[in-house]
Amino acid sequence: MEISTRLSEQLGQYVTLASDEAKLTAANMANVDTPGFHTLGMDFEGAMRSAMARVDTGVPTGAVNVQEVDGLVSRPDGNNVSVDRESMHLAEAQLRFKAGVTLLRLEYQKVMDAIHADK
Repeated sequence: MEISTRLSEQLGQYVTLASDEAKLTAANMANVDTPGFHTLGMDFEGAMRSAMARVDTGVPTGAVNVQEVDGLVSRPDGNNVSVDRESMHLAEAQLRFKAGVTLLRLEYQKVMDAIHADK
């Protein structure tokens, strides 16, 4: 039996997107020395808006739109990964993930408290 609320579904999407962002950032950092590699990114806020609309309509979740990041300076080998930029993005993704997990835990605790209210 699965127990979920609208908010828990939304928070689940938030945590999933934060995880996806961290994975994408890690992939960028792993390719810092790959000649010709271009930094990839995602629009977290846009992906979250889309995920919320899917939760509200019951449509299954879709893939995140990943694109090359514009406006970054390329080195002579054509690579434009900035470790400083990626480190900042990884820290943001980690904070989002941690906040999402904390909020999700609180939401499930409310559900469990409601189930056990009669005891």
